[in-house]
Amino acid sequence: MTRLWGSCLLLLTLLVTLAASTDPDKSKIKVLRELKVIDASNANVKQCLWFAMQEYNKENEDKYIFQVVKILRVQLQVTDRLEYFIDVEIARSNCRKLSNNNENCIIQENSKLEKKVTCRFLVGALPWNGDFTVMKIQCADT
Repeated sequence: MTRLWGSCLLLLTLLVTLAASTDPDKSKIKVLRELKVIDASNANVKQCLWFAMQEYNKENEDKYIFQVVKILRVQLQVTDRLEYFIDVEIARSNCRKLSNNNENCIIQENSKLEKKVTCRFLVGALPWNGDFTVMKIQCADT
């Protein structure tokens, strides 16, 4: 009888633990401040956009570097970090990726090489720690 009681108690403990670990509210990130449009000239926005473009150019298979043409909109949401939603128009530059001189790049205007893309970058940031993470990139040709 004691053995049966111990088995039941163990089974009950396992069920409670399993139920607690699958609680969907525990895995959700709490939003502390909803999305709010912010000024694109903000220093943190500039850092996040620079970081996002570095990642975009690293992941993109194009032979040329893409540069920001225009910032369309920036939104900030506060969770366990600062989450920047950055909408931009970018374009292919005249600088190849393998070149070490990327400072004097200009946007391609040759009709064969010209390419513009609209992107939304989601960048998670803890700027006071120098921590930036591109959480999502969505782009479409324009």
